[in-house]
This record gives sequence, structure tokens and C-alpha cells, in this order.
Amino acid sequence: MFAFWTILVASLTAVTCALLGCYLVLRKMAMVSDAISHSILPGILVAFFITGSRDSTAMLIGAGFLGLLTTIIIEFLHRKGNLQSDAAIGVTFTALFALGVILVSAFAEQIDLDTDCVLYGEIAYTPLDVWLLGGTTNMGPKAVWTMTILLLMVLLFIYLGYKELLLTSFDSAFASAIGLRTMLWHYLLVGAVSMTTVAAFESVGAILVVALLICPAATAYLLSSRLPVMLGLATCFGVFLAISGYYLAVWIDGSIAGAMSTMAGVLFVVALGVSKVIKSNS
Repeated sequence: MFAFWTILVASLTAVTCALLGCYLVLRKMAMVSDAISHSILPGILVAFFITGSRDSTAMLIGAGFLGLLTTIIIEFLHRKGNLQSDAAIGVTFTALFALGVILVSAFAEQIDLDTDCVLYGEIAYTPLDVWLLGGTTNMGPKAVWTMTILLLMVLLFIYLGYKELLLTSFDSAFASAIGLRTMLWHYLLVGAVSMTTVAAFESVGAILVVALLICPAATAYLLSSRLPVMLGLATCFGVFLAISGYYLAVWIDGSIAGAMSTMAGVLFVVALGVSKVIKSNS
């Protein structure tokens, strides 16, 4: 049962991240996820200082605010500061993450937070953090409920905004010409990515969140340029790397998050080879 819950949490997280990751890859915004996943640390700490507790709701709000602020700063530096997008991302996330590390080290006696845990996560512990309904009824791990609700929200977002997301991702100039509010959809997408990153990183860690956002989508992009096919492939790849990564970790007795990230890389390399063969034969 322990393995089932761990794989289920990983699969739900992977599918949610993979769906949004497809749009990030198409928009050449893949590294925004890296920036958000690292820069939310100060938000968690500020929420702790304000509330004086490690209540997950307060920390999610604080982290979510920092995630959204990160994207606003990146966009400001890119558009107003005339920085290239990759430079804006690099400056923003390194500065904010460094600020978080300084706060942790400066107030270490008051904060029960390990920066290594934030980075690497420990998905193996998620089955132990259960939701007790009425204090007695075990409803399963909290992370399962959190990621299930988040996945449904992401699916609803994609369903309702499919046309707008499609047009603004493939041809933003045309989308603007026909009257679509491209910046609105940009921030809605980034907001969804921020919310997903914040909800997922407590269980799986920053590194695995980035791997799940980028690798399945990038792998699917190698094999298809049609968005519906890309979304389907990315979903399948996400579930595959969650399952295979778990059993790889069991086999080598190593980090589950590290093994899943490794399998994401292996899957990408295999898809790269397949795409080269397909193109050479066409």
C-alpha cells in the first residue's frame, strides 16, 4: 500500500505538471518553472514569520504570492529592462532563492526547515501525512487529495481556454490581431504553473517539480507537433516516469525523486533517438 500511495502521488503530480509543461515548452518558457520552484522559498519563510506557525495553508499562500511575483518581475525585466528572457529568469530566481537561503541560515533556530528537503523533497514520506476526517477516519495521504483537486482544476482550465491557449502559444501575434488578450492568458498560465509548483514542491521537491514540468512535455514535443497528441503523450510519459522511477529507486536503494528525474532524462534521450530515426526515414 505504501508503494501504491507514493506512485499515485507521483503520477498525479506528473500528469498535472506535464499538461502545463506542454504550453511552457511551446512558448519557450520552460525555465520559468525552475525560477518559480526556487524563488518560492522566501514566501514560505515570510508566511512563517507572519503567522508564527508551519500551517500548510499559510505557507502555500506565501509561496503562491512569491511565485506570481517572480513571474511579474521576470516579465518586467524582460519588457521594461530590455533583458533577454533567459537573463531575466536567471537574475530573478537566483536573487530570490539566495534571499530564502539567507533567511533560513539567519533564523535557523526559529525555523524547522531544511533547504536540502526543499530542493530534493521526500516523496516517500507523503503516505505518512494522512487526512483524518473527524479525527478518526483515514482518508489517505493529504497529497493525493491536493494533487487530485489541482489536476481537475488544470484540466478545467485547459478545457475552457483550449482555443485561447492554443493560439497564444503557437502564434501570439495572430492571437493579438484577432482580439485575444495575450498577456491575460500569459498570466493565467503562469498563475496555474505557480499554483502547481507550490502545491507539488512540498512532496516532491523543487528539482523533481522542474523535471516533471519540462521533461515529459519536451519529450512529447520531439514526437509530435500537434497539441492534442502532445498533451496525450506528455501525460503518458509522466505516469511512466513516476512508476519506473519509483522501482528504479527501490532497486538501487536511492532517492525516489532523483530516480524519477533520471528516468525523465532517459525517456527524453530515447525519444530523441526515435525522432532522429523517423526524420531520417521520412
